[in-house]
Amino acid sequence: MQDEQVIIDGLQYVNWDRKLFEKTRDSGINAVHVTIAYWENFREVIANITHWHRHFENNADLIMHVRSAEDVLEAKRTNRLGIIFGFQNCSPIEDDLALVQVLHELGVRIMQLSYNNQSLLATGCYEENDPGITRFGKQVIREMNRVGMVIDMSHSAEQSTLEAIELSERPIAITHANPSFFHSALRNKSNDVLKALGESGGILGFSMYPFHLKNGSDCSLEEFCQMIAKTAEIVGVDQVAIGSDLCEQWGYETLEWMRSGRWTFAADYGEGTAANKAWPKQPHWFKDASDINNIASGLAAIGMNSEEVNKVMGGNWLNFFDHSFEAKS
Repeated sequence: MQDEQVIIDGLQYVNWDRKLFEKTRDSGINAVHVTIAYWENFREVIANITHWHRHFENNADLIMHVRSAEDVLEAKRTNRLGIIFGFQNCSPIEDDLALVQVLHELGVRIMQLSYNNQSLLATGCYEENDPGITRFGKQVIREMNRVGMVIDMSHSAEQSTLEAIELSERPIAITHANPSFFHSALRNKSNDVLKALGESGGILGFSMYPFHLKNGSDCSLEEFCQMIAKTAEIVGVDQVAIGSDLCEQWGYETLEWMRSGRWTFAADYGEGTAANKAWPKQPHWFKDASDINNIASGLAAIGMNSEEVNKVMGGNWLNFFDHSFEAKS
């Protein structure tokens, strides 16, 4: 499927409404991995899924639920935006291995093993110590491999990420992060992780979230695209993609929910300072989804050919989904 010309964003967390569905579809994006859980438990994530059911019913002309790579192509064919369910934490499975299959059957296709903190499965990138994948984590990896749910290590710490790559029988994803050689944010990934990811057939979605960019909101399009090209030299051009980490139409209280959940009574400011009490300003070349084609133009400008550009913009995700979303036979 890699030859299909599609545009796929490997991660967005926006406050969706009909206007945003229409804007994103009209941008040329064919499918988006949407976050439907940060700290929610199983019952709470079921409520989020039922909310999405209303979106699908009320906006059937604009969006459709994606459960397979073929669904992405159907979304493109019918001029709709494909929606891929994913979790940025493992909290919805609580401590019950059986819920992995249940949630896969409800359409969830991607799950991070940890957010910024230690989880029951793995260590988050903000922890001081990283003991790696837990006993329960090993069981969950095996079950995710079996049912066809992608392991995402975007917010996970170094040792946990390396162990997940090694333990998983299927290639894993880092849906939204950048290399640490570009910017030393806690969530960005070392060359060791990049090499292991590439050698295992995994995939990296590059983030446009300002805290993960060199020079933050002032990062230039050329700098961003040169980063992609340099990373492709390390992992291979078939293993790189876009995961914008775009956040839109949320107030500050949602930013606090992302950072702090229910695990602390104090505000957790994360990557930044105590003054970081607002959403960061997007780079001028990617203010929202309508700017997605600026990246394609930027990649062409630094010397990538059309085949390589198409792979980065969505072809690689499509190929990855084709081998990742179905249960093992």
